[in-house]
Amino acid sequence: MTFLTELWLPILLSAVFVFIVSSVIHMATPMHKHDFGKLPNEDAVLESLRARGIEPGTYVFPCCESMKEMSSPEMIEKRKRGPVGWMTILPPGEGKLGKSLVGWFLYTLVVGTLAAYLGWHALGAGAPYLSVFRIVGTAVFMVYALDHVSESIWKGLRWGTTARFFVDGTLYALVTAGTFGWLWPDAAA
Repeated sequence: MTFLTELWLPILLSAVFVFIVSSVIHMATPMHKHDFGKLPNEDAVLESLRARGIEPGTYVFPCCESMKEMSSPEMIEKRKRGPVGWMTILPPGEGKLGKSLVGWFLYTLVVGTLAAYLGWHALGAGAPYLSVFRIVGTAVFMVYALDHVSESIWKGLRWGTTARFFVDGTLYALVTAGTFGWLWPDAAA
């Protein structure tokens, strides 16, 4: 646990910096403005979902109960006719942006802590800036920049949206790596 006592400041500051950068990207730039579209005839679709009492959760449609059913002629026909997709239903009520922002900040702390652990055990105190930047930056890049790729592969998230999140993740990785490189402890620590 020595890494925590030595690297608590870059863990905390990198989380703060990533939080700020992400806030600027999502609130002050139009980069993610068109990531998600509005359903045609949204009011009717929402009323239909309400009338069916769909509980919060993630759904796939059409949904197979077994691998055997997946290859049945009926399921193949349903998939051909469409629509085919994934749907996440959140609890009703006002958007809980504050809760999501707290969750995001805690996530950035976890990412920074794991990057600190990896960097500390790979390099130790006194490592040069560029080595710290490379190791920490690569680890953090894998988390922040690659996390949406599986959404495009499995759930149909548009690749353009994933590419924009890739840009976000690259910026978060650069900010985190730079913070760790700047505040990395000397060998005498």
